Amino acid sequence: MDKDYDTIIETRARKVFDTMAPRISAPDLMRLQDAFLLAKEAHSSQVRKTGEPYILHPIAVAGIAAKELNLDVNSVIAAFLHDVAEDTPHSISEIGIRFGDDVAYLVDVLTKKEKKSYEMSRQVDNFRQILDSIQTDIRPIMIKLADRLHNMRTLSSMRPDKQMKIAGETDYFYAPLANRLGLYQVKTELENLSFKFRCPHDFEEISALVDGDRQQQMQRLERFRMQLQGTLAEAGIIASVEVEYREPYSIWRKMRKFGDDFNHLKYRHFTNVVFTTPPGMDEKAMALRIYSILTDRFKEKPGGISNYIDSPKENGYQSFHVKLLADFGRWQEVHITSEEMSRNARLGYMSEEGREIIGVWLEKFRKALHDINSHGCNLEDGHDCGIDFMEKVTASFYNDDIMVFSPNGKAVVLPQKSSCLDFAYEMSDKIGNHAKYARVNGFLSSIKAPLRRGDVVQIFTDEDVVPTPDKLKSVVTYKAKKAIKDYLGSLPKPKFKRCPVCHPIPGEEVIGFRDTDGTLSIHKRDCQAVIGLASQFGDDIVSVDFIPDGTLYNVTVTVKAVDRYHLFLDLVDCISNKLNLNIDSYNSSTTDSIVTIQISFGIHSYSELQKIVSHISGIKDVDEVRARTS
Repeated sequence: MDKDYDTIIETRARKVFDTMAPRISAPDLMRLQDAFLLAKEAHSSQVRKTGEPYILHPIAVAGIAAKELNLDVNSVIAAFLHDVAEDTPHSISEIGIRFGDDVAYLVDVLTKKEKKSYEMSRQVDNFRQILDSIQTDIRPIMIKLADRLHNMRTLSSMRPDKQMKIAGETDYFYAPLANRLGLYQVKTELENLSFKFRCPHDFEEISALVDGDRQQQMQRLERFRMQLQGTLAEAGIIASVEVEYREPYSIWRKMRKFGDDFNHLKYRHFTNVVFTTPPGMDEKAMALRIYSILTDRFKEKPGGISNYIDSPKENGYQSFHVKLLADFGRWQEVHITSEEMSRNARLGYMSEEGREIIGVWLEKFRKALHDINSHGCNLEDGHDCGIDFMEKVTASFYNDDIMVFSPNGKAVVLPQKSSCLDFAYEMSDKIGNHAKYARVNGFLSSIKAPLRRGDVVQIFTDEDVVPTPDKLKSVVTYKAKKAIKDYLGSLPKPKFKRCPVCHPIPGEEVIGFRDTDGTLSIHKRDCQAVIGLASQFGDDIVSVDFIPDGTLYNVTVTVKAVDRYHLFLDLVDCISNKLNLNIDSYNSSTTDSIVTIQISFGIHSYSELQKIVSHISGIKDVDEVRARTS
């Protein structure tokens, strides 16, 4: 039997009007209804891949914008009209005349611009167009998230290749952005829908495991839930208590992170305690009162507290987490949250609390986006413009964060897996550029060491320390990467590059080879790589002068000697005191009184290396000295 689409369309549109009616004026309600009528007429000849009338998509997007995201009337009008200018003869100027400049602006941002050639790619140019609107208005992004959410909910009608493209975009771009804007529920649904279509086998397998575990654990988890509910009720506290299983994507990610299979993964579920805050009482005080009551009844896991009320995540998430021991002998994760905190987690940036907390990140992102746009495209390292732009952007709205502190208590929010060097650059470019070492929670630490939530970090600098290429691998924030790349880019370009096979150093007998890209590489004259090149491209061989210029080249010296008392001190004295070199590493092994020692340090030239080998060879009981540059 054919569906009565006219009735379905009218019923779903009326739900949008009913959602908006209590919070808008009568004239605005008429504008909203008029926008629906225009969209219905404009899309009347179009159908979706499902075979349904196309107008059902704009209605659904408007419904998400109105109910799930709590957007203003102009945003919901724009949601109805978001595909009109792109897919029908109606223009942006017509929309402006009929619904005002604000609606026209929103629809214009959401309309893909057809060009003969794209600066990056059609896909990335569209991302950029929407992101640029963040610098003045957050609403286009919110409408686009509503659009993406409905597209993901109906993705099963698309071809597998289209599913992969849209799911990949969602996981890489839209879900992290939703998370950063505090839209936890939107982020979670987008992640899981993306996972479902990218990795259907894994999704189905984990979903089945979750369903099985839920059935197996049902009775004892319900008993634990009732114990919590009863304990709070006896204390006169109004709260809802529910056990929630984590979504398949979250479980899959934790399994990969910790290397556990499903059965050994901790905290596959958590218990959510959502309380009503009594009039005149502070939310934190109420959360702590509940915590006190529950820990009087249940044993608390030492170190099991996470206080996101005093230290909210940068996406605005607030809650008080504690781990309690259930009567069946398992630690249970309990989230203590107020109704207002729960509402903020749903509305994110659109809530009053969210605007204040997330606004700090948003301002940082606006500055980063302005900087990314002003520096244009970077073609280094084989990047094309689109990849370069998207990597910079996604590095700026990382998926999850940690909060660490300076010694004076200043809170600094960084992406997970950030290092001490990321922290240093967050302080200032100068501190980052000259950071030498750190102390984390009072303990000496490498500047490249990863940080964890709650760490107290102190950075120590040295004017002689400068950014080096290897440090790029130790940072994750856009700010740190940009500062290091800016410094490296300011250095004089080398006249040539060293062969990665023979590793020549100044003063050795070398020869140059002109590569196809015009660059000059230098090789030792006995290098097998250049011998082969000379036999094929002899006209590209050139003479070069490779002279010392202050650059340090890494060398590892292998010493073979008869083991004896004081040998180590003699070697250190020779290298450090007599030759004034800094030792980078020292390793030794002894077999039957014969010791083999490897010492690494930096040198300036081949003559310096010969001097070093000569001095070490003169040490008592040293039999053999070999050197290898790198």
